[in-house]
Amino acid sequence: MTYLEIVNKVLVRLREEQVTSVSENEYSSLISDLTNVTKNEIENAWNWKALRNTFTITTVEDIFNWRLEGSGTRFRVLDAYNATTKAWMYLRPTEWMDKSFAFTDVLTKGAPQYYAFNGVDSNEDTQVDIFPVPDKEYIIRINAVVPQADLVLSADVPLIPAQLIIEGTIARAISERGEDGGMQDQEFRYQRLLSDYISIEAAQKPYETIWQAV
Repeated sequence: MTYLEIVNKVLVRLREEQVTSVSENEYSSLISDLTNVTKNEIENAWNWKALRNTFTITTVEDIFNWRLEGSGTRFRVLDAYNATTKAWMYLRPTEWMDKSFAFTDVLTKGAPQYYAFNGVDSNEDTQVDIFPVPDKEYIIRINAVVPQADLVLSADVPLIPAQLIIEGTIARAISERGEDGGMQDQEFRYQRLLSDYISIEAAQKPYETIWQAV
């Protein structure tokens, strides 16, 4: 379902006229904004399979800082893996990485085992430091959940379930109108549907919802 189709679904439910562009009039522009607000909220609510991506780094000797192209700043890491050594990598705080780099007279080189995020570049993509500093080429894979950019064009298609976006946007639109009673009912409908969708995905990956001491 396209961005425009979602906006029109919401407008119909609100008993408003449909539009041919998401920015056709003042009210459709408001609904378009609320659609993106709702989309972002839903993306933050769960590690949706539709948003999962793998960043692959092919290291170069002596280079420890890398850009995760297309990551932005809202992504969530699932795991990191050194495919060359077939070993998991572990997240470390910036302070730990600073000490590792600063308190050695000779640069520690070898197979990367640890990583830490270190700012963003001019493209607003997150940068990552790895340690030890690579002594040769290694293939590192970082699996992450990467939220989709805001919908802009009428033909844009969200990656997460459109029905969730519709129900959540309607709840916000009703609240914007000040219809308190209707807003409570619609918010309950939206939250129940969101819970159902999350339960379905959680059942597909039950091991991700089991906490284990390490």
